[in-house]
Amino acid sequence: MTDADTTVDDIDIEALRERALTTLTTARDRTTLLTSCVDEPELTAQVSPLMSPLVWDLAHIGNQEELWLLRAVGGRDAMRPEIDGLYDAFEHPRSERPSLPLLPPAEARQYAAEVRGRVTDVLADSAFRGSRLTEAGFAFGMVAQHEQQHDETMLITHQLRTGPQALTAPDPEPVPLFTGPSEVLVPGGPFTMGTSTEPWALDNEKPAHRREVAPFYIDTTPVTNGAYLAFIEDGGYDDPRWWTKEGWAHVRRNSLVAPLFWRREAGQWLRRRFGVTEAVPLDEPVVHVCWYEADAYARWAGRRLPTEAEWEKAARHDPTSDRSMRYPWGDADPAPEHANLGQRHLRPAPAGSYPAGESPLGVRQLIGDVWEWTSSDFLPYPGFRAFPYKEYSEVFFGPEYKVLRGGSFAVDEVACRGTFRNWDYPIRRQIFSGFRTARSGAV
Repeated sequence: MTDADTTVDDIDIEALRERALTTLTTARDRTTLLTSCVDEPELTAQVSPLMSPLVWDLAHIGNQEELWLLRAVGGRDAMRPEIDGLYDAFEHPRSERPSLPLLPPAEARQYAAEVRGRVTDVLADSAFRGSRLTEAGFAFGMVAQHEQQHDETMLITHQLRTGPQALTAPDPEPVPLFTGPSEVLVPGGPFTMGTSTEPWALDNEKPAHRREVAPFYIDTTPVTNGAYLAFIEDGGYDDPRWWTKEGWAHVRRNSLVAPLFWRREAGQWLRRRFGVTEAVPLDEPVVHVCWYEADAYARWAGRRLPTEAEWEKAARHDPTSDRSMRYPWGDADPAPEHANLGQRHLRPAPAGSYPAGESPLGVRQLIGDVWEWTSSDFLPYPGFRAFPYKEYSEVFFGPEYKVLRGGSFAVDEVACRGTFRNWDYPIRRQIFSGFRTARSGAV
């Protein structure tokens, strides 16, 4: 084909094909890193009943890719139909997976690699049209996001393991102590929440709809370890005034005294991070706190957790143009100067980092570093429609789960945007979760 013969559609298709291949390759490179840095016995071991053996995640990633990209999109015959049940996340809870007849590490790697080889052929032939599943490469984006989400889960497994350090990464660049305002006012009024145009957005992010939000103040940065330490030292874990009834019962039942992985030794607070014990850095966002802990801190501070709508308005709304952007900094894809994403680092960056990523109102680190708990239950948006399967979102809707926003240092950019919604039980602490606080305000 000559340049004169190239059409806009051809260019778009090639760009989509390149984007799909790049995101799939990035995810697989990360999966390979996470499963090749430990010996085989650790791949098959279960470090916690909350997590799968790493080898289960590896084969599950391959199986989901086969189901959606080879069978559903490519119309290919099943490669290993006998293992579908083994790697169905709803059929087998994590605590039971070590007892299943799982593929051994070498076979799991071979299976995932063979699936990927065939997927590359499907991708080369795809016209990215003809169905909702293939339009704009959605299925390829969905599978890449799925793999990256499991990569984050596997990174959590690495954090939970007690062996020597297996992963390394450079620390974020040091920054001067943040001296900006502690909070900003987000004006009241309507804004557009969710999306109807982001091509790889998942079903729970849709549809876009107008949401009215009263004026409120929100922290400029996530709550830091130093700020959270003040709550601990003021007896926060011993005072039921700050806790919900369920939260207080959880604290007492589990003898919680600090964030997960913290311990006090010789008058100093230490934490364990990916096999290394270090002093708790006071300027970093606090991480590994559950919703009950975040809520209790906010009450102690005379504040509250933001609602999901408040969080998204702070992260996406440009008051000058009255437009909702893809990210706090605008519509451009994340770059290293915008946010701490993609496992480039194995820790949050100091509070106040990434000024290039701040919102129009000056709120920083809304994307990356730590998932941020909100006060909201995980519920569908008005007009929600499950796609392509109910088990991604619909079965989780309800008051049992709280919404987290913004992503963490463990999240890849393909699975993180201003509309992306995460959710978990309010007791969860092994996840890379932190928070920021808010308070109601007036114009």
